[in-house]
Amino acid sequence: MARGNNVLAFLRLLPLLVVTLAQLGLPSESYAQEPSDASVSAGRRLYHQKADCQACHGWSGDGVKMDSQSPDGANLRTSQLTREQLILVIKCGLPGRDMPAFDRLSYTDDRCLGRTRSDLQRMGLELPDPAATLQNREVERLVDFLLTKVVRQGEMTQAKCIDFWGEEVDVCTSLP
Repeated sequence: MARGNNVLAFLRLLPLLVVTLAQLGLPSESYAQEPSDASVSAGRRLYHQKADCQACHGWSGDGVKMDSQSPDGANLRTSQLTREQLILVIKCGLPGRDMPAFDRLSYTDDRCLGRTRSDLQRMGLELPDPAATLQNREVERLVDFLLTKVVRQGEMTQAKCIDFWGEEVDVCTSLP
């Protein structure tokens, strides 16, 4: 029961961190310009390869994971997270909820929710290791991809699948 209370306490701090990070100069939700095709394409590669987001969130971000050994990831296609929130979750993860932190320095100091790894241990919250850590520019490109092709995009269709991949691929032929 104590672990559940710690997780709830952690999640209550999440909005505070989002506001704090926004005040520190993270890009705002009103993204000044549309992301470039190159940025979206780089983000797609990060999603599928380096960060291996598809292992938990599925190839299309719908939460249908690719590996039975991986934790269940959220359905990102129905997510309502803002740009700042996506950046925060990718960098800091969600301790106790199987989402790893992709910032190599997360929880080494208090940059993530004002907590360190020892704080998480005291709270009984685990933080899985990521497939790889990401640089700030890689997180930005990953978020460009997510906001352009996945988040708030609804159920995958054949047309969305072709747009998602940038070409018609075999997996698209089975979609409505």
